[in-house]
Amino acid sequence: MLRRHLVSLLILLSAVLGLSGALYAQMEAGERGIAPIDSSGTLEVTGIHVDVMGKDGQSARYEGWRIAQRQGFRAYWAKAHNRPVTEAPTVPDSTLDELVSSIVVEREQIGPNRYIADLGILFDRARSAEILGVGGDVRRSAPMILVPVLITAGSETSVELRNPWQRAWAEFRTSQSPIDYVRVTGSGIDPLLVNAAQVDRPGRGWWRNIIDLYGAADILVAQVEFQRLYPGGPVFAKFVGYHGPDRQPVGSFTISAPAGASALQVMRAGVQRMDQVFAEAHSNGRLVRDRSLDIPEPPPPPEVAEEAPKPVAGRPWTYQVQIVSPDVNIYNFAMAHLRTTGGVDQVVPVSINPGGVSYVNVTFRGELPALRAALAARGWSVEQNGFVLRMTSSGKGPPPLAPPAPPQPAQPAQAPPASPPRGNE
Repeated sequence: MLRRHLVSLLILLSAVLGLSGALYAQMEAGERGIAPIDSSGTLEVTGIHVDVMGKDGQSARYEGWRIAQRQGFRAYWAKAHNRPVTEAPTVPDSTLDELVSSIVVEREQIGPNRYIADLGILFDRARSAEILGVGGDVRRSAPMILVPVLITAGSETSVELRNPWQRAWAEFRTSQSPIDYVRVTGSGIDPLLVNAAQVDRPGRGWWRNIIDLYGAADILVAQVEFQRLYPGGPVFAKFVGYHGPDRQPVGSFTISAPAGASALQVMRAGVQRMDQVFAEAHSNGRLVRDRSLDIPEPPPPPEVAEEAPKPVAGRPWTYQVQIVSPDVNIYNFAMAHLRTTGGVDQVVPVSINPGGVSYVNVTFRGELPALRAALAARGWSVEQNGFVLRMTSSGKGPPPLAPPAPPQPAQPAQAPPASPPRGNE
């Protein structure tokens, strides 16, 4: 009985360990990759604080969301028109229900009859752009790949592991930003290409490959140095923005938060201000693309003066030539001799068998006996069977070419004949 209980305990322990291993593997596989939110069809306003009383928690929450929609509409209208919030028009709740696409809960507390929350409102761009006064297109920058770098506890991290700085950029809605951000997800090959070490490499060739792979034209680096005095204590974060492959500083600022503030809240506020820093630099014309990121033009091909082939009289005919070759060496020499024979326009292999018989089609300007004689003059044994030639090398190697004729020795100049003597002499 004791042995049976021991076996059951071991089986149960193995199952628990196997399940734990599977969960650990899933956590490891999911530590990378935060897909950015697509915000092309929304208009966002954040940081709306509500504190509402009601007969119960759900009624207070419903009323708090109603109030957040009204305050969000006024806040966005004032921002779009650069006017005070008190001048914003009043819109009925039924109309706001059609304009608002979703409500983002940043932080909320629900009590028995009270609701306290920080909310964000997302307006549908197609329905609310005209009412909110968002007209025309925003003049946007060229596509810029964004590299978020987090420095904490003496280590630098970008997208190698999930972190609140990358998450804040992934959740940032870029629909109203003048910067066309290209945000990497951190999955796949991203940690090998876009990491914290890459921002310190000035090599233009590697940067060209990266921005071309991600469809960008320029580089932005958003760096934050995050410090917490003690676990759960106050937070100090220093943000610096850089531009280009040489990390030219664009702007910097600091954010301090009291004890209990989460790192993600600080990062979200930092993303909003960092976007303003990049947008101001873009409007001032400081985000000028480094021309060294352009792909260099390939050198022009060398000019080679090609001599026109000498015309050969006669009509071109195509004949079949069989090459008997015990190895690839003889086959290559046979093809070279065929191509360089006078009158041959084209040699097309049909069946290649270097250890046996290969078949080629030869276009020759002339009669077949003339081609046979030309190949025989170059040292090949050539047989003719109808309109087919069969080339064979008599030796183990390719036939040697006939040596050139020795030069004739120069004849000595002959002395002119002596003139006959005259009679008087």
